[in-house]
Amino acid sequence: MTKKMVIKNKTNTKVFRKESDIVAAVREMRAHKKGEISLETRAIKIPEKIDVALIRKNFGFTQKEFAEHYGFTVSSVKEWEQGRREPERSAKLFLKVIAAEPKIVERILRK
Repeated sequence: MTKKMVIKNKTNTKVFRKESDIVAAVREMRAHKKGEISLETRAIKIPEKIDVALIRKNFGFTQKEFAEHYGFTVSSVKEWEQGRREPERSAKLFLKVIAAEPKIVERILRK
């Protein structure tokens, strides 16, 4: 008989898993660590430089509109555009997604 386990994730939401799934995952991690198997990996390419002003201007936003629309602070947008600060890793990735898939971002942010 397979037991069901209740696991709480980072947002404290209950996630139900079969015990056998968890045991199998732990065994797989152990085998990977020992070099016995190879697990699929992916590299995330983070741009070194990102032209925030160009992205913003392509949408026709002022700095204030861009910041409010995507959840940035106006001061951050100004600092990035004036070269006094670089966006953090997560902001760079979000800006990359905004530039590449604006319709998807719009749909998600509307929810």
